[in-house]
Amino acid sequence: MLRLPGFKSQSITDYIGTTPVFDIRTHLNGPLISEGMIYGPTGKVVSRFVADMHGSWSGATGRLQENFVYASGLRQDREWRLTESNDGSIIADADDLVGQGYGRAEGCAFQMKYKIRLPQDAGGHVLSVVDWMYLVDNGTILNRSQMRKFGVKVAELVATMRPVQADQIAA
Repeated sequence: MLRLPGFKSQSITDYIGTTPVFDIRTHLNGPLISEGMIYGPTGKVVSRFVADMHGSWSGATGRLQENFVYASGLRQDREWRLTESNDGSIIADADDLVGQGYGRAEGCAFQMKYKIRLPQDAGGHVLSVVDWMYLVDNGTILNRSQMRKFGVKVAELVATMRPVQADQIAA
């Protein structure tokens, strides 16, 4: 099957055998900091953020707490509830998801797809999201996400996530 170049043409299988290996239970565990930007449909930066994150795992069940502070001063919290299935795939849930999200890691990459409901003050729209995360050699995770409504890209997020010491987390 012919795939057109671009974000949507990637397949998680493209990353089989790449290193370093992204193990969600290892690399989304403990305190992390994320810094990023959200681009609107025209490509202009519409928001910037810093997020303190903390992941914890007990066997195949994990939680990832995210505490965002946007440049506008807005704060947003999300808790992901994650379960690793026997086949290695990830089932994800959070209060603002519509249904469940599904993810899979191969080599240095992790992909997750889900539908998210925006807060009412942002219109309450439901967006389809594809997250791609890539682990680099120093342990930093590069995150690129696209958000679509009716198949049309309405936003893109680019962020880094990296482990930090607990005393480096901002309040």
